Parts: sequence; structure tokens; C-alpha cells
Amino acid sequence: MSTPENRPGRSSTAVAATNVAADDILRRTLRRHAAGVTVITVPGPAGFTATSFTSVSLRPPLVSFCLGVGASTAPAVREADRFAVHLLGTQNAEVAGQFARSGVDRFQSIAWTEHGDGLPVLDDVPAWLTACVTLRQPVGDHLLVVGEVETGAVRQDATALVHHDGAFAAARQLLPQPIRRAS
Repeated sequence: MSTPENRPGRSSTAVAATNVAADDILRRTLRRHAAGVTVITVPGPAGFTATSFTSVSLRPPLVSFCLGVGASTAPAVREADRFAVHLLGTQNAEVAGQFARSGVDRFQSIAWTEHGDGLPVLDDVPAWLTACVTLRQPVGDHLLVVGEVETGAVRQDATALVHHDGAFAAARQLLPQPIRRAS
């Protein structure tokens, strides 16, 4: 495997310039990727808005998310044995914004219920689940957390909240469109 450290004939300046370019292209490319918006909570209470949530496995039922190692909630996530994931609808855009802010009480004016061991579960979200942490792994400048699903509920049908091009948006079903054929 070729890494910046073992490529012959590359100066540290060239490596740094390449990394900056790679960082920029990653950011610009991911702005084009629509991602579902969730709020992750842990006992404390602590929580944050995340678009990195994904399923890992159905058997066993595993899910994951990533969090920047320097995030204000990182210490609470490192200590937590369990977490809750809240899938947000368009009616939850303000909740997503509040849990994305630093330096504020993210739970202020948010209705939530303690779900065993102090785990906060938000009340007014379309769906949620809880999971027991099975893996915490540093990956680059983030912490990857994997958990086995324990409980959850789907409370309501709702248009999913997504993040795209730096803003919150609505995910809606598209009407069937004919495929354009090359001429």
C-alpha cells in the first residue's frame, strides 16, 4: 500500500499540498451527497446532530456513527455504554439545528424521556432506537462507534430530514421518469 510516508521522491511540502487538495475535494464532493439527519444522545445527558449514522448488519442488528475526536460531546460518547439514535423529520429541523450548535444547552426546551440508565430519548421524532456500544475505534480525526440495537419505535410517518449542499432539506418520493436513452 502506498502512503505519503513511503512514496519515493515526495517532499513533505508536496504531501501537505496533496492533503489540503484531498480535504477540499472531499468537502466539495460530500456537499453533493444528501444524508439523513439524526440526533445521537448518550447519558449525561449529551447529544449532537449527525449525518454519519448508518446500518452495519441485520444479524446481529448493528448500527454505527462517527464523531469528531475534538467535538464537545466526544468525552461523553467515549464514556457511554449505550446511545440512542433519533431519525428526524422535516418538522424537526430546529431540533437538528439546536443539537448542532456548540456552547448551548442542547436539551433546553426539547421534550425527552429518560430511557434506563439516564439515556435520553427525544419525544417528538418520527423514529428512534437504542443500542449497546460494541466497538469504539479511532479512525483518522473521528471516533467510529458501533452498537447493537436493543429497542426502538417508529412513532409516525414523516418526510425525512436530509442535509444537502450545506442546508437542511426534505426527502420526497419522485414520480417515475422515463430513462433518457443515448442517441
